[in-house]
Amino acid sequence: MSLYKNQSLKIYNSLSGEKENFKPLNEGAIGMYVCGPTVYSNVHLGNVRTFMSFDVIFRYLLHLKFKVRYVRNITDAGHLTDDGDVDNDRFVKQSRLEKLEPMEVVQKYTVDFHKVLDLFNFLPPNIEPTATGHILEQIELTQKLIEDGFAYESKGSVYFDVLEYNKRGLNYGELNNRNVEELLANTRDLDGQNEKKNPQDFALWKNASPAHIMRWNSPWGEGFPGWHLECTAMSTKYLGEKFDIHGGGMDLKFPHHECEIAQGKACNGVSPVNYWMHTNMLTMNGLRMSKSTGNYILPMELINGENAFFEKEFHPNIVRFCFLQAHYRSVLDISNEAMVASEKGFNRLTEGLLLVNEILPSVTSTIDINSWKQSCYDAMNDDFNTPILIANLFEGIRFVNLLNDKRETITASDLEILKSTLETFTFEVLGIRNEKAANNSSEKLEGVVEMLIGMRNEARANKNWALSDEIRDKLLTLEIQLKDGKDGTSFSI
Repeated sequence: MSLYKNQSLKIYNSLSGEKENFKPLNEGAIGMYVCGPTVYSNVHLGNVRTFMSFDVIFRYLLHLKFKVRYVRNITDAGHLTDDGDVDNDRFVKQSRLEKLEPMEVVQKYTVDFHKVLDLFNFLPPNIEPTATGHILEQIELTQKLIEDGFAYESKGSVYFDVLEYNKRGLNYGELNNRNVEELLANTRDLDGQNEKKNPQDFALWKNASPAHIMRWNSPWGEGFPGWHLECTAMSTKYLGEKFDIHGGGMDLKFPHHECEIAQGKACNGVSPVNYWMHTNMLTMNGLRMSKSTGNYILPMELINGENAFFEKEFHPNIVRFCFLQAHYRSVLDISNEAMVASEKGFNRLTEGLLLVNEILPSVTSTIDINSWKQSCYDAMNDDFNTPILIANLFEGIRFVNLLNDKRETITASDLEILKSTLETFTFEVLGIRNEKAANNSSEKLEGVVEMLIGMRNEARANKNWALSDEIRDKLLTLEIQLKDGKDGTSFSI
C-alpha cells in the first residue's frame, strides 16, 4: 500500500516563499534533481550537510512508497571565474598545483566524494551524470536558444540575452525576487570582457583561450560550456522538461538556479521545476567556515579527531545525528559542545532502541501509541522537520523507559508498532547506520571469505593453481585481499 495516500506532505517552495501541499506531476512518481559537487578539491562539511538533507528527503519519499528518480550531477568541467582569467579556473589551477591532468583531479576528488558520503550512510542517487559526459546536449541547447532568439554569439562565446528574455514577458529574477534594473545595478562586466550586449547576460558557451586545457569543439569554435547550462541539460534529459523537485544550497539560488529557470523557460516554454528547495549554511563555533580564516575542518578530520577544534573523534553516526537536529532551512552551527551533546543524545537513543527488545507485552495499553506514531509522520510531513521528528523519537524512548520500569503497560501489537516505528524512522528515514545489522553482515562476510580460503587451500593442495588464482583474483575485485604467510592465509578488506 502506498503510504503517501494517507499522509499530507508540505514542502517549502523557495519560488513562492511558502509551504505548499506537495502534489507530484505524475501520481506516485517523483523526479528530483540536486546540484552535486564541483570535484576539484575534497568535499567539505557544508556539502555534506546539503547532500545529507536531500538524502533524508529521498529516504522519506521512498518510505512513503513514491517511485523516485533522484539525479545528482558531478561538475567536472572547468569554468572560468568572474574575472575571466584562465589561471582562476578551478580545475586548471588544481591540476597545476598537484601536477596532474585535469581529469585526474576529477577522478581523485570524485572518489573522495563517494567515500565520504558512504561513510555517512548516504543512499546513492539513481543517476549521477557528469558535465563532461553531456557536452553534446549542452551544445544542442545552446543552438536552440540562439535559433529562438534568446542567445547570441560573440567572439566565439555564446551568451543568454536577459533583456530579450524579459521583453517577451518572462521574468528573470523571479526566484530571488529581483528585477532586471536591480541586477543591472549590481552586475560587474568582468566575465564577458566587453563581449556581452548587457552586463547581466550569462555565458552558455565560452571560447577557450590557448592556455585553457579543458576544451571541446563546437559550432562557435573550441570552448567549454557555461556552469548554469550543464544542470539544465542533465535535468531535462533524465527528468523531462518539467519535474517535481530541484534542490541545492542556498548559495546556488542566484545566479545558478535563476539561470536554470530562464534556460528552461526559454528552451521549452515552461517553468522547469514545481518545487525549489534550498538548504541553509553550516557554521563552526558561530563563524562561517573558511579556509582563509582557518575556521575550517574536513569531514574526515572531524571523524578521526585530527583537528584543533574538537576534543575527540566523533563517529559518523553522531555527526549525522548532530546535523539532523537542525532543520535543513536553518543555519547549523557545530562546535565541540554541540558534538558532545549530540553524542550523549545519540547514546540515549541507541540504548532505548536496545531496551525496547526487552519489554514484555501486557493485555492492555496505557499509551496512545498510534497518535505518537502519527506525530512522527506529522514532523516529516511538515517540510521534512527532522528536529521535531528526533524530539518525537525521544518521546518514544521515554515510553520505553516507562514500560521497562512497569509504570506503563502495552499490548503485543502496540509494542510492535513502537519498536518498528522507532527503528524505521531512526535507520530508514534519518539514515543512522544500524551498527548491529552491519556487524552481523560483517560476520557473515568473514564466514564466506573463510570458506573460500578453505576451498583455495584445498585447490592448492591438489595443485589446481588455476582455481586457486581465480578465487584470489575474484576476491580482489571485491577489494578483499588475501595474504599468504607461514601461519596460513589471512585477508583484509
